[in-house]
Amino acid sequence: MRGPVAPPQVPLAASRGEVFADLVQDSVERLERRWPQLADIDFLVLDVPRLEGPGEPWADESIPLGGTVPSRDGQRGRVVVYRRPVEIRTKGRDERAALVHEVVVEQVAELLGLTPETVDPRYGEE
Repeated sequence: MRGPVAPPQVPLAASRGEVFADLVQDSVERLERRWPQLADIDFLVLDVPRLEGPGEPWADESIPLGGTVPSRDGQRGRVVVYRRPVEIRTKGRDERAALVHEVVVEQVAELLGLTPETVDPRYGEE
């Protein structure tokens, strides 16, 4: 019998990108309880960071796990989490969820001009 391994409503049918986006959303929801102003920030998942220009090398040796775009000219601020660099650095779902939360906390802290420990007092404990 041919067909999908699992029906679409079963978690097995979720793509890696969808599962990753859910981890980011879970992290955001944890922080929104403490920081309601996060409702004014867009949270995005991109597969990989973009180079500054065509053919240009990275500005530094490390590949970023996330980034921010401050709000300006009526546009909302954005936090971006890069899926592939995070996936490469983690082995399982729990480790991935912890790193995603760490990246989200660091990027939110940067946007709000706070320390990561202020944004989430449990930062670095996981």
